[in-house]
Amino acid sequence: MANPPSDLDIYLFDLRGYLLLKEALTPAEVADLNAGLDAIPPLQQGDWYGYVHAHKYGKTDGLNLQQIYEAGEPFEKLIDHPSWIDKIKYFVGGEGTFDYNHGPLFIDENLANFREPGEAIGLHSGGHSGAKRNQYRYHAGRFMCGQVNILVALTDIGEGDGGTMIIPGSHKANFIHPHFDRHRMAPGASVDGIEGAVEIQMKAGDALLFVDTLSHGSAKRVNEGIRRILVYRYGPSWGNFRHGYQPSPELLERLTPERRKIVQPLQLIPRVPNKKA
Repeated sequence: MANPPSDLDIYLFDLRGYLLLKEALTPAEVADLNAGLDAIPPLQQGDWYGYVHAHKYGKTDGLNLQQIYEAGEPFEKLIDHPSWIDKIKYFVGGEGTFDYNHGPLFIDENLANFREPGEAIGLHSGGHSGAKRNQYRYHAGRFMCGQVNILVALTDIGEGDGGTMIIPGSHKANFIHPHFDRHRMAPGASVDGIEGAVEIQMKAGDALLFVDTLSHGSAKRVNEGIRRILVYRYGPSWGNFRHGYQPSPELLERLTPERRKIVQPLQLIPRVPNKKA
């Protein structure tokens, strides 16, 4: 591995469920990504721009541009970006082994999110839920996490900007937070004010790596302007696309072999009938 997690990274990821990767992207990379987003015309929910799809989880959590790795080379570079890919491989686990439950990585969702004043996303996930898809697991000396996310800030996210909020350690929680239902995902919901949660402030180019089991959401944006982030969700190769998207033939054609393996880890087996049924 070129950039594996340090012993401290491993300890903190296990303890807290997340790592903050400062200056994961260069200013030039951030500028290229923002220019790529600026080149996409205004879209409404349900619109397609090429293979990029405008989507929303709810009513007040902002607009998502799904399949954002279809938007050009700056977004393709993030598939296996050296600032995080070896850490992702380590925490998802299974690569280079005979573990048939894991194996190569797979990105099941990737998006850009735009959040405006008054918008936020409510609390979701947590170790109490027992969900298999995003489970946190360490067993027999290695990590086997179901989903590990990279959230990249493309704008500075400070006080009042609607930063991501997490409850450290909640990926291993046995009990639901007593106030979970007051803050869970719903129109108008946010994680503001829930005891135990912290808001992650980031500079453009910073990346938040976290296991999806971690209880998380966001503060409500109160400042003017728009928060811009990218999210790439990594898991084992047996996963499937969360929303039923598929990579375009054009994307697969231009990707490097390493990136193509993450975007489409399992090749379809062509059926050539040569016997009568």
